[in-house]
Amino acid sequence: MNKRHSFAKGVVTGILSATCLFLVLAAAGLFLLQGSFSIGAGGSGGDTQNVLTRSVRNKITELSDLIQKGYYQDVDTKAMVEGIYKGMFESLDDPYSAYYTPEEYEDMMIAAGAQYYGIGAVLQQNTKSMQVHIVKIYDGTPAQEAGLKAEDVIVKVEDINARSMELSQLVTHIRGQEGSTVHLVVMREGEKEQLEFDVERRKVDIPTIASRMLSDQDQIGMIEISEFGEATAKDFKKALKDLQAQGMKKLIVDLRDNPGGMLDTVTEILDEILPEGLIVYTEDKYGSRQEIESDAERYLDLPMAVLINGNSASSSEIFAGAIRDHDYGTLIGTTTFGKGIVQSVRPLPDKSAVKLTTAKYFTPKGENIHGTGIEPDIKLKYKYTGKEGEEYDYRKDNQVRRAMKELRGSKEKTAR
Repeated sequence: MNKRHSFAKGVVTGILSATCLFLVLAAAGLFLLQGSFSIGAGGSGGDTQNVLTRSVRNKITELSDLIQKGYYQDVDTKAMVEGIYKGMFESLDDPYSAYYTPEEYEDMMIAAGAQYYGIGAVLQQNTKSMQVHIVKIYDGTPAQEAGLKAEDVIVKVEDINARSMELSQLVTHIRGQEGSTVHLVVMREGEKEQLEFDVERRKVDIPTIASRMLSDQDQIGMIEISEFGEATAKDFKKALKDLQAQGMKKLIVDLRDNPGGMLDTVTEILDEILPEGLIVYTEDKYGSRQEIESDAERYLDLPMAVLINGNSASSSEIFAGAIRDHDYGTLIGTTTFGKGIVQSVRPLPDKSAVKLTTAKYFTPKGENIHGTGIEPDIKLKYKYTGKEGEEYDYRKDNQVRRAMKELRGSKEKTAR
């Protein structure tokens, strides 16, 4: 399959798919409210059930004694205690809630920065099967040089079964010291045997925006957003300004395979695009509602098309839902992933942390798309008409061509 996202030649993002602040879990973006979370009204009092009753504490002590006295090897008591903490979150049967040890949380924070020592691939994990596969390989990265390919299924990282842990934890074993190597075992379609790769870890930068003019004659520009990271809003504004300086009057925003990201980032970008009004709101189980709105200071007064697919998740769906509900552009592609819940992170005093699903989010018109996704206005499955293996050409991308066709017949909008 030809790589759609290589139109900005020379851009190397090197994403390892692993930042818990703006990356993907289980083919769904991790949409976070940054900072610590609080319990809604009525949730902090005596109505919460005490889990650690005396009988539970006694049983934990009994089980601990049995293990330490009877297990055939020495027991790591620290790991046992952390296992108890992790088990509490696993009992929620929610792939997006988790406990992180101090070491794991530190790794998360390192990954959340703009650079780290990685391999240059984007990974996704199926929440049911826990299978991990490669979504993208970026040009000029160690992953590409080693021979890894998109759609490869990761079986092992070193001696770790890739399906044995959450993706954000697994990738902490893929990252490492600069210049060292990580051993990966993968399955590849068409290969009978598993393939093994030793991939060098290198410093990898993570730009998340790529842009270009598609047609000077039609004045159509295109901006691809691969993640909603910390620098994405600033880079989006710069790309928008550059395209407008080149005469852009119509815009395609490509959110295909964008797993999501930071709430502040996507709403800042939407505030740049939309007229005054509601962008998104969240609601917790206590009915507490938080609204985020765009102001009247700026808006983008030009026709727009937004490309989406089944890997467009979380913050990408906030973007698509706001554009749709404000009737501010045409959605083209296939139904989005369907992640309409919010995760919040709380660091704890011992430097560990918890990530907990705390609320649902809703589009401006009140739709929660969790489990269903957002339907495009124009349903069109991706097809590349060029030859297999050739350099990507947007003119042979049927979804981009359809977006250009729609924009050619459109007129500039008047903000409502």
